[in-house]
Amino acid sequence: MEPIPKAEFTIVTRSSSSAWIPELIAAAGPEVTETYIDFFTSTIRNRNTRAAYARACWQFFDWCAAHGLELTTVRPFHVAAWIEDFPGSKPTIKLKLAAVRMLYDFLVVRQITRSNPAHSVRGPKYVVKKGKTPVWSREDAKTLLDSIPKDSVSGLRDLALIAAMFYSFARVSAVLKLKVDDYYHNGARRRLRLHEKGGKEHDMPVHHLLEQILNEYIEAAGLQSGQPLFQSVNSAGMEVTGRALNRYNAWAAIRKRAKAAGFLTPVGCHTWRATGITIYLENDGRLEHAQQMAGHESPRTTKLYDRTKDEITLSEVERIRL
Repeated sequence: MEPIPKAEFTIVTRSSSSAWIPELIAAAGPEVTETYIDFFTSTIRNRNTRAAYARACWQFFDWCAAHGLELTTVRPFHVAAWIEDFPGSKPTIKLKLAAVRMLYDFLVVRQITRSNPAHSVRGPKYVVKKGKTPVWSREDAKTLLDSIPKDSVSGLRDLALIAAMFYSFARVSAVLKLKVDDYYHNGARRRLRLHEKGGKEHDMPVHHLLEQILNEYIEAAGLQSGQPLFQSVNSAGMEVTGRALNRYNAWAAIRKRAKAAGFLTPVGCHTWRATGITIYLENDGRLEHAQQMAGHESPRTTKLYDRTKDEITLSEVERIRL
C-alpha cells in the first residue's frame, strides 16, 4: 500500500472537515509538522486506519486550540476532559483515544514532547460478547441469492460477490483485492488466495456452489489473468471496465439486490461473512474450524459472529402465561 503523499496534508482552517494538519500542529513549527506527517505515512499501513486516526487527532487538536492549549502544554486532565466532551459511542471514543495515545508516543520518541499526556487516561469500559452485524436466516440468504438475475454481467458479478463472502467467510476488503489468478486450481478443485488485513495471505477451499457461480461470472465477463476478479461495470451492466470494484459500490450493489428482492432487513457486506459463519455453526461446524476459515486470531472474535442462540421460538414466547 502506497503512503499518502505529503502534498495531501494541507494546513486548513478549523471549519474544514477534511483537515490533515491541525492549526495547533502547524503553529508548532516545520519540525513538528514533518514529524506529524511522518507518523501517519510511516507507521500506519492500513489506509482506513490512517484516515480514522488522522481524523481523531485533528479533532483532538482542534479541541485543544479552542481551549487555548499548545502541543506541549496538554496534560492528562485535558485529554480526559476531551473524552468527556466527545459525543461519540464508547467504541468510537476508545478509537479516538488510541489514536491520540499512539501519536504522542511517536512524538515522545522523536523528542518533540517530554511525556505522553494520554498514556494514563482510561477510556470507557466496553465489553462485547455478541457482534452487531445483521445476520440473515438461511432461508432469507437463499432467497436473495436465487433472486439475482443472471442475464447480465452485473447480476453475475453481484451474485459472485455475495457468494464469495458467504461461502469463504471473507471480509469484503479481501474479496475486492482478489485477482483472477487468486482463484486457482489445487488438484481438481479450486481455492481462493485471500489478502487479509496486516498483509496476511489466507487460502480458502472453494465451495462447489461458489465454484459454479464464479466460473459462470468469469466466462460471461471475459476476465483475463492479472485482472481484478470483481470489477465495476458499464452503465448497461453488460461489460466490465477493467477497474476493481470499490467497497462503497459493493455495498450499494448488495443493498440494491436486497431491495429488489423485497427485503427490508438491514444488510451490508459484513452480513454475508457473519451469516456464513452462523449457518456453518448451526450445521454442527466446529468453532476452531470456523476461526481458521475466517482468519481470526482468537476464537473469541469468531464467537462474535455466532448467532445460533439468537432465535427465540414462538412456542417459548407462548410459555408466558397468566
